[in-house]
Amino acid sequence: MSGITIHRLSVLRHLHNIRHVGKSSIQCTATSYRHYSNGAGETDLVVIGSGPGGYVAAIKAAQLGLKTVCIEKNATLGGTCLNVGCIPSKALLNNSHYFHMAQSDFKNRGIDVGEVSLNLPNMMAQKEGAVKALTSGIDYLFKQNKVTRIDGHGKITGPNEVAVLHPDGKIKDVVKTKNILLATGSEVTPLPGIDVDEETVVSSTGALSLKKVPKEMVLIGAGVIGLELGSVWQRLGANVVAVEFLSHVGGLGIDMEIAKNFQRILKKQGMKFKMDTKVTGAERTADGIQVNVESVKSGKSEQLNCDTLLVCVGRRPFTDNLGLEDVGISKDNRGRIPVNSRFATSVPR
Repeated sequence: MSGITIHRLSVLRHLHNIRHVGKSSIQCTATSYRHYSNGAGETDLVVIGSGPGGYVAAIKAAQLGLKTVCIEKNATLGGTCLNVGCIPSKALLNNSHYFHMAQSDFKNRGIDVGEVSLNLPNMMAQKEGAVKALTSGIDYLFKQNKVTRIDGHGKITGPNEVAVLHPDGKIKDVVKTKNILLATGSEVTPLPGIDVDEETVVSSTGALSLKKVPKEMVLIGAGVIGLELGSVWQRLGANVVAVEFLSHVGGLGIDMEIAKNFQRILKKQGMKFKMDTKVTGAERTADGIQVNVESVKSGKSEQLNCDTLLVCVGRRPFTDNLGLEDVGISKDNRGRIPVNSRFATSVPR
């Protein structure tokens, strides 16, 4: 175990402190002990994950002279943010805003455009075009900076070693390395008792690719992700009801004034809210989906019917099946990896 140094993705914040002190010697303030490849088929750094944390760190490390490999399990680079998160959601948010303006606001501003209709396939195509442009750009930057990309699931299998797995779990490749950076990001938090099929019961991922505008949508969780996507489909024509356990929107930690004004704006656009309400279950019926809810304060039960159920109850660290236990790394009760002030893990060096 003496030769391995493993870091969480936050170490990229310190990568700018790396300074080149000679052709074969690089120092990094990210940890007190650094190890470098011997050049005989070994790499300096393996980055597991190519999201905004991983790809930036991989490129910066390569620019500063480290022989760098990035392992990514998905077909395209960029992680959740670029593929099924920030970028596609902002594309739909922006385009749904234009549609809403053309339908409800242009006339009040003296702009007559005639009948406005939605072409959902074209809107989705524009979103996919934005995603492809950015993910392709990362691929180009990897090539330009000589970052080696390996497709597959990265799993730590021993000191100074990361295995690359096929989707079926079989080993595709093994990379020998002196340092490992974990940048695996997060995944959707499931809601017990509700199975997501990404068609009628969807997570934030499925909500980005619905084939038609729902007539009735129930949103479980009025946090920032849920409200963003719920508001997209509200503006495109769905009747959206947001169910939230808390007494305010936006999730824990949001400024109350912002939460109040945010909810007011969404109500003005037509979104309905059931605050201080918990979901006790959901079931498919002949007419769609029945969602059972209950007031937190009064205990009164109610049934909501919809044809699309959007489950957005948060995200959790993606830290399963990384081989952490094989090298002595523990996780806390929320699946997070504890690190020190230099973002290094507890792995002995």
